[in-house]
Amino acid sequence: MPVLPDAFLRTPIAHRGYHDRAAGRIENSRAAVRAAIAAGYGIEIDIQPSSDGVAMVFHDDTLDRLTGAKGPIRARPAAELQALTLTDGGEGIPTFAEILRIVAGQVPLLVEIKDQDGASGPNVGALEEQVATALKDYAGPVAVMSFNPHSMAAMARLAPQVPRGLTTCSYPAKDWPDIAEPERARLRGIPDYDRVGACFISHEANDLANPRVAEIRAAGGRILCWTIRSPEAEAAARKLAENITFERYAAAIPS
Repeated sequence: MPVLPDAFLRTPIAHRGYHDRAAGRIENSRAAVRAAIAAGYGIEIDIQPSSDGVAMVFHDDTLDRLTGAKGPIRARPAAELQALTLTDGGEGIPTFAEILRIVAGQVPLLVEIKDQDGASGPNVGALEEQVATALKDYAGPVAVMSFNPHSMAAMARLAPQVPRGLTTCSYPAKDWPDIAEPERARLRGIPDYDRVGACFISHEANDLANPRVAEIRAAGGRILCWTIRSPEAEAAARKLAENITFERYAAAIPS
């Protein structure tokens, strides 16, 4: 089973790149990725599919919040998504392949594959195939993760050499309305960690005291967390997590 490279533990990870909308660096944009590289940060990005099956770097299921367009990202082809303008950013939505070329192994890259089932169920696979293909010849420190354990089971099959983990949290009902409470209760216990061959979790910072997190760490799993937004929150999180995913401030890079 692959292990998480030490690079993911040495430097803070910029959430969706080192973004700053006021400066024209929109989340998950080329500009945000380049800024993270320049600052020496690791990078976390999100992957969604286009209608023609291209892996795109974008967080939301819909285009409404970050572009002037409306509707699901998966309803439009890659060329059209690339031609859109990210609001306040002046550039289009990048493909995963583009971001891999920009990063080129310079800093660790943490790739979150967004759930395509809709309820963290088994209806996944096509997007994971695209990610696995793109990573086939990538030589830098990279790892993949998802809230959906089925996604990581697919990655274990498609790209067994790539370190994989689970994005995890306390699953409050208000944030996860499409997942029934029995399944949310199950997921809170992170029961799929061993089944999918995970070597790390990226856990909700406010839930790091969850005993299951300590159990995974005691068994050798690495613990990352999300999303830290101040030095004070970082100091608290680092008591329980080995590294942070951060935004909205300049996290210090250990010497």
